[in-house]
Amino acid sequence: MTLDQLRLFIAVAEREHVTAASQAMNVTQSAVSAAIAALEARYGIKLFHRVGRGIALTDAGRLFLPEARAVVAQASAAENILKDISGLRGGQLKAVASQTIAAYWLPAILVAFRKRYPDIKVELAISNTEEAARMVREGEVGIVEAVVDDPALLQWPVGEDHLILVQASSLLPSRIDGVWLRQQDWVMREAGSGTRSALEHYLRGQGLGLKDLKTGLVLPSNEGVQTAIEAGAGIGALSSLVVGPALRAGTLHAVFQIPESRFFYGLRHKERYQSPAAKALLDMIEFFAVSRGSLGQKT
Repeated sequence: MTLDQLRLFIAVAEREHVTAASQAMNVTQSAVSAAIAALEARYGIKLFHRVGRGIALTDAGRLFLPEARAVVAQASAAENILKDISGLRGGQLKAVASQTIAAYWLPAILVAFRKRYPDIKVELAISNTEEAARMVREGEVGIVEAVVDDPALLQWPVGEDHLILVQASSLLPSRIDGVWLRQQDWVMREAGSGTRSALEHYLRGQGLGLKDLKTGLVLPSNEGVQTAIEAGAGIGALSSLVVGPALRAGTLHAVFQIPESRFFYGLRHKERYQSPAAKALLDMIEFFAVSRGSLGQKT
């Protein structure tokens, strides 16, 4: 049976008149009669008594009517859900962002998104860049801190910041070179993080690698690295977004700002379906990127 057959059956049952039902449903009388006849023939049962010009439900028709109404109502509810999702009046958006972005850069954008689309539930997962890229391959929308080498993913710059080398002591070195960098005790983010990747890129330009440094602690969060440095564990490189408050408060001191900008990248799968909510979020991120003067092209 089809939904159209059920709708026409309900129309006839409620009006007990084929002509009135055809007019209400804006179809021909023959279409109404054919729909009822198809239902009756398929299941070998009569749904209506036909006496002269009159029509009335049989016992079978009376039993079938509430079930038919329930099916049509459920179909209408499902249709409304799809309309709400396509019209951004409902639904759910899942996204993933690397730690610095999720904690310090993205919240203002998410607040603006929620104000514009209050009926869309947003779920944000937080992970390092490497894990975030894996989640995007499986269908999420992502914003990460490093270039991801994956031909299946589309990525483009949406923001930027700088890494700052920080320490707890206010006694700053007069000269920063490879020898000084090798002598320090380092507190690092974990492998796979965008912060660590950006530091590695800078070190390569100085002819150094992580193996050349004395790494005393490797921690899985910006906050952990910052707290350890404030406690005197050594030096480390963190985003300007992360250490800004600590620098202003005097609990950390800037040794050196790495001159190269590091970009934040929007990330999505090239071939997976992009929901209206996901597209709306990426459009809003691009709007913020334009207003901040850091928009890149999707390539």
